[in-house]
Amino acid sequence: MKKLILAAALATAASGTVAYADEQGPYVTVEGGGVKQERADVRDSNSNFRSDRFRYGWEAGGAVGYDFGKFRLEAEGFHHESWMKSEQTATGLYTRNANTLSGNTYTTAFMGNVLFGLGHWGGVKAYAGGGVGWASIVLHENSAGSVPVNNRDNGYAWQAIAGVTMPVTHNIDLGVKYRYFRPDGTDLFRNAQQNFAQTSLRSHSVLATLTYNFGHAAPPPPPPAPVCNKGPYIVFFDWDKSDITPQAATILDSAIQAYGNCGSAAISLAGYTDRSGTPKYNLGLSARRNASVRAYLTSHGVADGTISSTAYGEANPRVPTADGVRELQNRRVEITYGPGSGN
Repeated sequence: MKKLILAAALATAASGTVAYADEQGPYVTVEGGGVKQERADVRDSNSNFRSDRFRYGWEAGGAVGYDFGKFRLEAEGFHHESWMKSEQTATGLYTRNANTLSGNTYTTAFMGNVLFGLGHWGGVKAYAGGGVGWASIVLHENSAGSVPVNNRDNGYAWQAIAGVTMPVTHNIDLGVKYRYFRPDGTDLFRNAQQNFAQTSLRSHSVLATLTYNFGHAAPPPPPPAPVCNKGPYIVFFDWDKSDITPQAATILDSAIQAYGNCGSAAISLAGYTDRSGTPKYNLGLSARRNASVRAYLTSHGVADGTISSTAYGEANPRVPTADGVRELQNRRVEITYGPGSGN
């Protein structure tokens, strides 16, 4: 039993690094496994003292509760039985057989538990907590060294719990659970002479659990909607040229990538020149620059029908200059997604 308890504790500690349990919903659990009573020291009202030892027994139970995410509230009921192994009295040591020792103990308990957990829905979850409630215990004890006991006591009980679960489906978890149980309010049992025998029963249980979760993991939040950066994206040209330079191509590539977040938005091109040529010539040059940008966009997958262009020539300079001055900042095409560009 000590090895089983240690294994359960190690499994709980190993899974304690998992975090973020934020799902909610009702659940039901069934459980079953082994129980080991601690040595019970018994003293009756005549000051007779003895020490009882028990064999391993069995335990079965279940719980219904609600998972609030990082903690759970549940109502639990269980029953376990153990059989006497030996009894040490003032007159000697008695071991279980038909002539010298027989007996067992039955425990039925109903508990309210608070459990705090780490883990996530659909993954490993560890939990620990405790509970309080009511227990009913029947003690049968018949040995050559003491007055027989066959009596029931009811009263307050408390417990400490730890465990770990793993999913087998989206809603079903398998697990292992450890319970330390103390029915402190159930320690007086009458013997055949109607004298009280005060007995402190303590038990350790290791249980397999099967849990059905009626709730579901909250759906992940939708990804943020892509933001359309409408620009403007500005490409510049060499003097008296409409060719796309390597630097301009880099800017256009970024503009095309950004356009992927803009759906089927219209694209507006606004072409400009500096003031180093005649107004008529510059108007045509700005149109040719628009055409070069348009050709680059369509060659990279942008639909031609979404593109409109306007040639402005010398109008709207980025850097105001005197007539005839060459200025790189004014030799440009501005690309804007959506209506209203180029004004």
